[in-house]
Amino acid sequence: MGAGVMQKTGGGGRRRRGRGRSRPMAEINVTPFVDVMLVLLIIFMVAAPLMTVGVPVELPKTAAKALPGETEEPLTVTITAEGAVMLQKTPVAVGELITKLTAIAAEREGDRVFLRADGAVPYAQVVEIMGAMNRGGFSNIGLVTETGGPTLTGDAGN
Repeated sequence: MGAGVMQKTGGGGRRRRGRGRSRPMAEINVTPFVDVMLVLLIIFMVAAPLMTVGVPVELPKTAAKALPGETEEPLTVTITAEGAVMLQKTPVAVGELITKLTAIAAEREGDRVFLRADGAVPYAQVVEIMGAMNRGGFSNIGLVTETGGPTLTGDAGN
C-alpha cells in the first residue's frame, strides 16, 4: 500500500545542515485497494450463480416468500420429470434413499433438507419421497419453488 513521503520544512531555497525538519505526508494511496476490491467483486459476481445445485427441473411457481439462509450447505433431494431421485447431484435408487439420508443425518448439525420436484411429478410420488426423508432423520423439509406464481386472489405473486 502507499507509504508516506517525507517532506522537508525549511525556509527558502537554502539548505542548512541539521536544522531542517521532516514531517510525514498525511495522504494514503487507496487506488491499489480499490483495484483489488473491484477484481474481487467481479469474481464473486461471476462465481455466485455457479454455486447452486445443478440438476435441471422445471419448478412450480408460488407466491410464498423465500426461506432464510443457514450456515451449512443445504442438502437437496430432487425428483426429475422422469421420476428419478437425486441426492444433491448424485442419482439414488428410491430403496436406498432412507439409508443414505440416515447416514447423512448422523453427520449433520441441522435437520433441514430441501425437496425440488418437477411440476410434472405426481403428488403421490412427492409425498412418498417426503415420507422417506422424514424416516431418514430430516423433519424440517422445505419445498423449493420459483417465485411469481398465482396467489389465492388470482393475481401473480410479487
